[in-house]
Amino acid sequence: MDALDIKLNDSYGGKVVRKDLTKAIKEGANVPSYVLEYLLGIYCATDNEDDIKVGVESVKHVLADNFVRPDEAEKIKAKIRERGHYKIIDKVSAKLNERTDNYEGHIFNINVNKVIIDDAYIKQYEKLLCGGIWCIIDLEYNYDENEKGTPFQILSLKPIQMPATDLQEYIENRKNFTLDEWIEVICRSVGMEPTNLDPQTRWHLVARTIPFVENNFNICELGPRGTGKSYVYDELSPYSILISGGQTTVANLFYNMGRHTVGLVGTWDVVAFDEVAGINMKDKDGIQIMKGYMANGSFSRGKESINANASMVFVGNINGSIENLVKVSHLLSPFPKDMIDTAFFDRFHHYLPGWEIPKMRPEFFTDAYGFISDYFSECLREMRKRSFSDAIQKYFRLGKDLNQRDTIAVKKTVSGLLKLLFPDENYSKEDVRLCLEYALVGRRRIKEQLKKIGGLEFYDTHFSYIDLETGEEKFVSTPENGGSTLIPEGELQPGSLYSVAHSPGGGNLGLVRLDLQVMPGNGKFTHTGFGSGSIISDELKEAVNYCRSNLGRISQGAKYGENEMHLKATDINGLGTLQGLELAVFISLVSGLTQRPIQPQMCVLGSMSIGGTIIPSNDLAGALQIAADAGAKKILLPVADMMQYSKVPADLISRFSLEVYSDPVDAAFKALGIR
Repeated sequence: MDALDIKLNDSYGGKVVRKDLTKAIKEGANVPSYVLEYLLGIYCATDNEDDIKVGVESVKHVLADNFVRPDEAEKIKAKIRERGHYKIIDKVSAKLNERTDNYEGHIFNINVNKVIIDDAYIKQYEKLLCGGIWCIIDLEYNYDENEKGTPFQILSLKPIQMPATDLQEYIENRKNFTLDEWIEVICRSVGMEPTNLDPQTRWHLVARTIPFVENNFNICELGPRGTGKSYVYDELSPYSILISGGQTTVANLFYNMGRHTVGLVGTWDVVAFDEVAGINMKDKDGIQIMKGYMANGSFSRGKESINANASMVFVGNINGSIENLVKVSHLLSPFPKDMIDTAFFDRFHHYLPGWEIPKMRPEFFTDAYGFISDYFSECLREMRKRSFSDAIQKYFRLGKDLNQRDTIAVKKTVSGLLKLLFPDENYSKEDVRLCLEYALVGRRRIKEQLKKIGGLEFYDTHFSYIDLETGEEKFVSTPENGGSTLIPEGELQPGSLYSVAHSPGGGNLGLVRLDLQVMPGNGKFTHTGFGSGSIISDELKEAVNYCRSNLGRISQGAKYGENEMHLKATDINGLGTLQGLELAVFISLVSGLTQRPIQPQMCVLGSMSIGGTIIPSNDLAGALQIAADAGAKKILLPVADMMQYSKVPADLISRFSLEVYSDPVDAAFKALGIR
C-alpha cells in the first residue's frame, strides 16, 4: 500500500476496497461494479492480505453459486425446484398488470416472467418500475396445476445496496486529505489510476461525477472512442441509468399518461444517453418536453406539472480530428439533425472535452484502494440535498458577457465540483477560483458552438470573472478554439481565394475556397463543387460574362479567349449548394488570368447581379464571424454593406483591415492590391 492507501484505510476503514479485486473478478462475472463491490465490501473491506484472499474466495463462491448467468438459467431453475427455494443475484423489473391488479416482475438472466411482486416492494423500490435494479432474491418454487401463472414466487427481495451510510463520517474525514489527494481518491474510486494521468484529465474524471451530486445538471461529453465516457454512468451507481442506443419515448422518459406514472427522470438521479448520434424520440413533442425539463426541472403532461431532479447526460463519439472539426463545423455536430437546435444546446451546463482524455490502456486502471462504489454513490446522493452555488459570490463576480443561462450553468458546475472536492465546505478562495475557471471553460465551449450554429445572437463568448478583492478581471478561453490556420498566412496561388456563400433561400452561411486552373485554350469555362440547379448556372454565367466584357479594364495583357479555365469550389462548412459567389468567381477569374494573387489572408464578401450591380450581404455580422474564425485578417467589403456596419460588434470589426469597393472592377483592383 502507498501512503494514500494507508490514509484512506485509516480514515474510512470498511468503506474502501482494492480496485484490482474488482477488475480480477469482474472479468469472469458480467455484473455492474457496484454489485460486485457490494459483495467485496462485505467480505474484503480490510487491509489484511490473508483476510482479503479468504474474502475473494467467498465472493467468487457467492457469484458461482448465486449469480445467474444467462446460459445457466435452466440449471438455476432446476436448483430452485429441487430445493424448494434458493437465493440468486439477478436484475429485476416490474410492471402493473391492470387486468389482475398485480405487479408482475421480470427476472432478467434467469428469464422468469410474470412473477408476482408484493406492493410493499414497489412502494419501497420504485426503480423496479423503471428499467429494473439488481437484487438478491430468494425465489420459491411452488407448482400448482390449477394455477395459470408461473410457479416461481418471491420470498424476499433486497436491492444490492449498503444498509446505511454515515454521511457525517464521509464529510468529517475529508479534512485528512489535501485537494490533490482527494482528487486521487475520487479517480481511484471510479477505477482509474491518477498517477498515470495528467492533472487536466483528473479534473475531467471528477467532472464526470458532477451529475451524481447536482440536481438537474445537464452535461455532454463528446470525444474519441475508448475513453470510458459511458462507464461511470453504467457502473458507478445504482441510481444511474444508461440508455444505450438513445431510443426512448416520452412515456418512458417523462410520464406515462395511461398508467399515470412518472418516467425515468422521476426515479433515477442520472439519466445518461449513450451514442448521442442515435438518439431518437419517437414522439414529435419529445425534444420540446426535454428542452423544458432541462431548463427548469419540470414538465407538463395532461393537466399536471411535474417536477423531477434527474440530471441529463449526453455522451457520444466524435469522428476525425478536433482541429478539423473546429475549422469546418461545430463540436455538437454528432447530435442528430432533429436536435441541432440552439434552444436545446443552450440548456447544457457543461461540455466536457472527451478528446482531452486518453484512450484507456491497462496502466490507466488502478490497483489501489478506493471507496466501495455503493458507499461512494450513497454519499454522492446525499450531497444532492445541499447547494454550494453561493460560493462564487463570496470572492468573485462574473463578467458582462455571461447572460442568465450562462450564470446558472457556471454556478451549478461550481457547486457540483465543490460538493465533490470539499464536502466539508472547507474551501479557500483559490479553491473556488480553480472550480470557477473550469466551469467557465466548459460553459464557454457550449457558447462557442451556439455562436457557430446561431450566429450573432450568441456572440458574447468572452467569458471572464472579476476578483472582488483586487478588481482584476480575468478572461478564460477554450483550448481548441481557433481555426486560425484555415486561411493560411502568405500568398495563395493566382485564382485562389476565400469567400462566404449562403445556402439556397439565403439560409446558412459557410466558408468557401475557390481554386482556378488556367490553361491555353479558346475561352472554355468548366466548374465543380458549386452544387446543381439553374440558379447556380445563371450565377456562374453572370460572373463569366462580366469577366469576359471587363477584363480589359483591369489588364491589357490578359486575354480571356486565349485560355481555358476550370474553377473548383471547396464547400468547407458543408452547405451543399453554394449561392452568392458571383463577385468571388469574377475576382478568381481575374486573379488567375492576370497571374496576380489576391492579398494574403483576405476574405471576399458581397455578390453581384447582371451588369455588375453590387448586392450587399444578408448577414454581415455572421459573415464576418465566419471569416474571423477562419483566420482572415483582411475583408473585401462592398460599400453597400456599410449600412449594416454599425450593428456589428466593435471587437469583431477590430480584427480586420477593410478594403471597401463600389463596383466589381474596383473590387478586383483592391483584391489584387493594385492602387
